[in-house]
Amino acid sequence: MTALHGTTAESPGAAQSLTDGDRDERRDVAGDLEIIAIEAIPFSIPYAKPLAFASGAVHVADHVLVRVHTAGGIVGTAEAPPRPFTYGETQGSIIAVVDGIFADQIIGTSALAREAIHARLHRTVGNPAAKAAIDMALWDAIGQRLGVSVTELLGGYGTGMRVSHMLGFDEPQAMVAEATRMRETYGISTFKIKVGRAPFTLDVAVCRALREAFSDEVELYVDGNRGWSPADAERAMRQMADLDLLFAEELCPADDVLGRRRHTRTSPVPVIADESATTPGEVTRELLGGSADAISIKTARTGFTTSQRILHQCEGMGVEVVMGNQIDGQIGTACSVTFGAAHEHTSRRAGELSNFLDMSDDLLAEPLTISGGVLPVRTGPGLGLVIDEDKLAHYRIDI
Repeated sequence: MTALHGTTAESPGAAQSLTDGDRDERRDVAGDLEIIAIEAIPFSIPYAKPLAFASGAVHVADHVLVRVHTAGGIVGTAEAPPRPFTYGETQGSIIAVVDGIFADQIIGTSALAREAIHARLHRTVGNPAAKAAIDMALWDAIGQRLGVSVTELLGGYGTGMRVSHMLGFDEPQAMVAEATRMRETYGISTFKIKVGRAPFTLDVAVCRALREAFSDEVELYVDGNRGWSPADAERAMRQMADLDLLFAEELCPADDVLGRRRHTRTSPVPVIADESATTPGEVTRELLGGSADAISIKTARTGFTTSQRILHQCEGMGVEVVMGNQIDGQIGTACSVTFGAAHEHTSRRAGELSNFLDMSDDLLAEPLTISGGVLPVRTGPGLGLVIDEDKLAHYRIDI
């Protein structure tokens, strides 16, 4: 892109002046980024190892590939993972809202007009994964046209993130075995333990078994997916007070306002809000109401634009954040690390970036790789994603 002229001693007003070439280049960029079509392609890939947790279980990745096509031949790509037991979205509902409502609202608009696009999308309530995928595909298209990575566009802080791995429901020794494999194979040393079953027996036993197996060599935190009552959460956390846990995430029901506040006041570790803090307004409510000490940011539900607003909100309030996981495939994981690595605040903690390893296959032509406990950002303009079209043809379920 043609650089703007800076002010010089010889031309004091040059900073406000654009040459005809500059104007032509700007028109070319805006024209190339005019949205001409949106695709919402359903695909289905089984998990080699299903993930079970308090609010459900995932056996198959029934996701939606979202592609935004522009007049300049650029295709922005993202992934929408529906979570009906959390947000009410299904694979079918994502396709319906993209094809039936969102496409007509934004076709003909430049991808640069992200604020106008968001205003139109938010006329429709809910549908967070569908909106997030469109947003991230727009950023991908813009990065490709400008020849820079989305990580650079967002902030350019780092080139990768430390990885945290989620351990789903199983017997204690089986969960220890999985953590051992992840540590030995990929160098991962941070683990999020899914709890929410039997708090005073199995859940506590799992956490204690992991701490005893690894001593102080790993970081551990727990995630209840709203599976415990506040009273059970308080008692269980007291029983685990000696395990040096980092966080306790969403242990109690999101609508139990007073119980969550009481639990947060009594918890020996910081409490993360996740499903209860999916919008900037909810983040404000949880933090100012005393129901949380930290926030989980998931690009799969807030895209890059709203995720950045939430991040800056948390920075201004002095609140920690973690990069969460929507049980994403490799496309969604690439989006998460793109955002997390772009900012210093999100880079402080390991991000939940490894559950694609449990899938039997994926759509990327060049798979993501975790080494030494770190997932690097993809190189290249935009998100750096190349879809294996043969795999997409094999796994898509609309033809």
